[in-house]
Amino acid sequence: MAKPPIREIFYTSQDGLKLFALDYGERTAKGAPVVCLPGLTRNSKDFQPLATHLAKRHRVLCPDFRGRGRSQYSDKWDDYTPVHEMMDTLDLMGAAGISNAVFVGTSRGGLVTMLMAAFRPNVIKAAVLNDIGPEVDPRGIARIAGYVGVMETPATWDEAAVKLRMMNEREFPNLTAGEWRTFARRTFAEENGAPKLDYDAKIGTAMRKGMEASKGEVPTLWPQFKALAQVPVLVVRGENSDLLTAEIVERMAAEHSGMKSVVARDRGHAPFLDEPEVLAAIDDFLKNDVG
Repeated sequence: MAKPPIREIFYTSQDGLKLFALDYGERTAKGAPVVCLPGLTRNSKDFQPLATHLAKRHRVLCPDFRGRGRSQYSDKWDDYTPVHEMMDTLDLMGAAGISNAVFVGTSRGGLVTMLMAAFRPNVIKAAVLNDIGPEVDPRGIARIAGYVGVMETPATWDEAAVKLRMMNEREFPNLTAGEWRTFARRTFAEENGAPKLDYDAKIGTAMRKGMEASKGEVPTLWPQFKALAQVPVLVVRGENSDLLTAEIVERMAAEHSGMKSVVARDRGHAPFLDEPEVLAAIDDFLKNDVG
């Protein structure tokens, strides 16, 4: 079977930023369109395995949020909010000619998905929330805030892989050396053969300013999660996650009677969505719950 096509989309946000997305699969694919929304400092590269897998039956859009990857950086730190990213996602759907889709949201992307459920519910056909819920463990947030925008850029790709392993080995204990190198390539951009940060450091400023304003209290999104009550929801939780606890997943299931969940073994925050048990759960979800 021939590889599904991959196209590049360039579009403009309502406030004038030039944004980028990858567009996998046939525009006339039989399955529902899928929109993959990345984590706080991540981008479209994270979804390459999942998008390639799904593109046999679905059109899959993978954007770089503003200030990440190949999308333009904003001049102001306070432009980096889930609300801005939600509006950018709606702009992408307009540019791609898609009226509704299945949303796969990793971490920050899942927050954007929940906001969209409350703001524009008709665009969400179903949702996959990857290691994120309407409430998170403050310890995980504190860990992320400690490195976003202040992490020193590694000098070489080998150093990048080692640094990521040192930071994440507890949550991802069984990755091979090759998988750490792949993780590094998806985490950093490349400049003159060396790694460089693939996001605007002001994203870290925005996160820490938000935490200061809330006096360390992590806001919850239970009303926004409840707005997903009318659509199928699958929750992916990393077995070693310090952000999404098993107890929060139980509470989510109590609020959404039809919710399904799967645990990614030996994964922390956030699963890569290429784990066999996760791919099987997503395939089953799209086939039997979404149609």
